[in-house]
This record gives sequence, structure tokens and C-alpha cells, in this order.
Amino acid sequence: MVVTPELLSAFPILKPLPRPALEQLAEYSTVKKFARRGIVLTAGEQEDSVCFLFEGRLQGVDFTIDGREVGLFFVEPGDFCGELSLFDDGPQSEFVIALTAAVVVFTPKEALRQIMAKNPGMLSILGSKLAARVRQMTFQRSLLGLPNIAQRVCCQLWMLVPERDKADGKSEQQAANSMIANPPTHMEIAIMLNISRETVTRVFQSLQNRQIVKRDGPAKLLISDLNLLKRYAEGSEELG
Repeated sequence: MVVTPELLSAFPILKPLPRPALEQLAEYSTVKKFARRGIVLTAGEQEDSVCFLFEGRLQGVDFTIDGREVGLFFVEPGDFCGELSLFDDGPQSEFVIALTAAVVVFTPKEALRQIMAKNPGMLSILGSKLAARVRQMTFQRSLLGLPNIAQRVCCQLWMLVPERDKADGKSEQQAANSMIANPPTHMEIAIMLNISRETVTRVFQSLQNRQIVKRDGPAKLLISDLNLLKRYAEGSEELG
């Protein structure tokens, strides 16, 4: 696959750029394909590119001192990662791996810096993205302190619910259900929460028995009672 201005414009952060800027970035960008569990970015190394995910799903992960894998965040199609080096030239702070077969566009950070200098709107988008990721990772860390494991899993699920379905002002009927596209596996949730896959499976079985969640193939998780899931996540009601 050749990187074209049209391909780059598929990414929300790059779409507003003028055609000449997209052509300049396309000239220096490359596409790489990764198999499942392939390493896209390596922690501790000086990565020279920002990655834009075209297809698949990525996850930022780290490892504890005793070698346990800890999930940090997900990267969905249209999103990007490795952007910290744009600001400080520091080493990559975490591993980014492919959770599925993935297609990733690599754009050199120096080329992006030149474009950012002429298009300050990109800085605003990057700043918002970094702020959102810091907030998400701070909340993720707080989940690890919850003594109730079922609540921990429900909180993780609640974080995956699309924001449009969490919006205030909806009627109870409108807010009753939702759908999580390409939900993470039980193992992926387990490493986010520092618990076993078997524990996550047991919580899901409880939610399914209460008809709160339902799988619709591997690509969809239906939430049939969003309000009850929220109460479990907040701890105002226990799953048992």
C-alpha cells in the first residue's frame, strides 16, 4: 500500500491539513503490516515516527518488575500513538502491540513538526489527545485499588461504552442499551485490571446470566441494561 494524501486525510487529526501539507507528509510516510502480537513501538527506544492506525487494534502495555504484562490503553482505527516524542525527543514510554492483524502508517516526527509549526490547530488536537490519555490512565490506575473485583470489571466495561451513549439528558429508554464495537478479549481486560482471565470470565458469566451483556459475534458486545451496568461500576449496587 502506498501512502497518499487521500490515505492520510482519513485520519481525523490530519484531515484539516491543506493538500500541500498532506502531499509533503505522504512523501515521507510508510505503511507497515503487523501480525497479532507484533510489536509496533518498543519501550525505551528512540522511535522516530508517529504511528497512525489504519486497520486493526493496538494496545499500549508495560511490564511490572516481576514480568507481568499490564494494559494501559487501546488504539482504535483513525487514532495515533507515539506522539510524546514530538515534544521531548525522549524514548518511547511503553510498548505498543497489535491485538489483531493491523495496518499502521508511520510518519517521521520531524516531518510532522514542520507541518505543526505551520498548522497550530494540530497542537490543539494533540494537546486534547494527550490530556485525555493522561486522564484515562489515571482512572485506569485508580481501578486497581478497587477491592471489589466485579466492580473493577464493570468499570472497565463502562469506560468502553461510547460517550454518545453516556450523554446526559437522554431518557431512561434512550439510555437503556449500547453496543461496544470490537470489544477486548477477556485476557486483554484481565491485563488492564491485574486479575486473571478466569476471573473476568466469571464476571461476564454473571452479567450474561442477568441479561446485562450479550455477545453478538466477535466484533460486538451488546449492553442491554446500561443503567444497571453503571450502578455496578459506581458501586451503588453489587453484582454479587
